[in-house]
Amino acid sequence: MGAQQSNAVPTSVPVRSPRLLDRRRTALVLIDVQERYRTVLHGWDRVTAACELLLQGALLLEVPVLVTEQYPHGLGHTAEELSRHFVRGGRVIEKRSLSCLGAAEFDNALRAVGRQQLLVAGIETHACVNQTVHDLLAAGYQVHVPEDATSSRLARDVAPAWAKMLAAGMLPTTSEQSLLELVETADAPEFRSIQTMLKDAPRWP
Repeated sequence: MGAQQSNAVPTSVPVRSPRLLDRRRTALVLIDVQERYRTVLHGWDRVTAACELLLQGALLLEVPVLVTEQYPHGLGHTAEELSRHFVRGGRVIEKRSLSCLGAAEFDNALRAVGRQQLLVAGIETHACVNQTVHDLLAAGYQVHVPEDATSSRLARDVAPAWAKMLAAGMLPTTSEQSLLELVETADAPEFRSIQTMLKDAPRWP
């Protein structure tokens, strides 16, 4: 006589997709949002507002933040919109290579934080962001790029870079989408603060 089948509903533990950002696995990388780009970057106000939102959210959620500056002697330091949120003594990594991974200090800092999901924002999309994203993917990281938090001096350079990063395996997102994934639930103690940040953030087409 065969074994009787059970009619009991199997219990299960909710499984969260590994393609969603997890605050325990994520670090924010802000690339080269420097003063010299203020008057030449396509969509400067949009990019800095989105980067500021990401930075504030990351600090609130205790997500590690890595900030780079490309040749600050010539391009200036990080824009005041962002630098005013840096914690006292926070480190900014100077570099000359376009890819952040070309700077040993960045590579060492990234290894030290031990996060496998990287939320990458900054400028320029077709230059430092593109090359960093490709190198991070090649190194085995999962890379998410908020579309509203990156741009180039010339608008025509953005779409080809975006397509190339997508083809390489980058996961597209936005600043708001990223923070909602990181906070995950309305039961999180930070949810109301994140909700207020998103409500008060500037809106761009």
